[in-house]
Amino acid sequence: MVADRADGSVSDSSRVLPRFLRRPMRLFTALIDGRAVIPQHTGSLATAALFALTGLYGVIEGGHLRALAESTTSAAGFAIDSVNVAGNVETSPIDIVQQLGLDGHTSLLTLDVDEARAAVMALPWVMDADVRKIYPDAIDVKLSEKRAFGIWQHGRELSLIDRNGNVIAPLSSKKFMRLPLFVGLGADVHAEAFDAMLDKWPELKPRIKARIRVADRRWDIRLDNGVTVRLPENGAAGALDKLRRMDARQELLARDIRTVDLRLDDRITIGLSDDAAARRQNAMDARERLMKKRGRNS
Repeated sequence: MVADRADGSVSDSSRVLPRFLRRPMRLFTALIDGRAVIPQHTGSLATAALFALTGLYGVIEGGHLRALAESTTSAAGFAIDSVNVAGNVETSPIDIVQQLGLDGHTSLLTLDVDEARAAVMALPWVMDADVRKIYPDAIDVKLSEKRAFGIWQHGRELSLIDRNGNVIAPLSSKKFMRLPLFVGLGADVHAEAFDAMLDKWPELKPRIKARIRVADRRWDIRLDNGVTVRLPENGAAGALDKLRRMDARQELLARDIRTVDLRLDDRITIGLSDDAAARRQNAMDARERLMKKRGRNS
């Protein structure tokens, strides 16, 4: 059955349009019957809107939305103009600005503080960092820096290490030259424990110029007069105590020697310097000549 409705639409009781289509259908019917008039310039506005939406879609798909937002908000007065850095000793503010990629046009509104913190944390001396926005045009960066514990020589490279043996940065400043020098494979990892053991001999420790890790098993120490003390793999503390007692009685380390070998429990082996060895050989030769002369005269 077909019936005419009051609004002029045709209804088929056997087929009823869904509710969400009824209003568009009435508008379409009104346009066809001439009862609805399209406002002037609607087509132009619709075309402009279409082009605008198309452009926005292209910006989003091309990944340029953030750049567009950044340039817009920067022009509105939110460009980052200053970076306030606190807690830095070894880290330059210029390094931070470069690490953050700030170019004078970066917008404070679009800056992601988590990404900024991660970028600052990647700098070699930074142990922890906090980045905050200060509206309208500044950021605060508060640093906690690593502390250099020693110098590690591995091959020809010299690096600054922390207490855990982690490399901080290459050695590039003379101000760190007073730090203890650790040499060899494994010296970085065992540096703190060995240095703490040396604290028991305060009279010896200031004289040590290098702590040398041998085959990542044991240590040698090089003194300021060039003497090398060879320590055992196990019982290094006892060997150093033996050395301290012997040096107190005989001033061993002040003599013209090259090495003190403490690797054996039952003996200490002394290696003479070249000059001392030559003098000893001359003395032995002179003694031998004297003994032969006495033998001939007897």
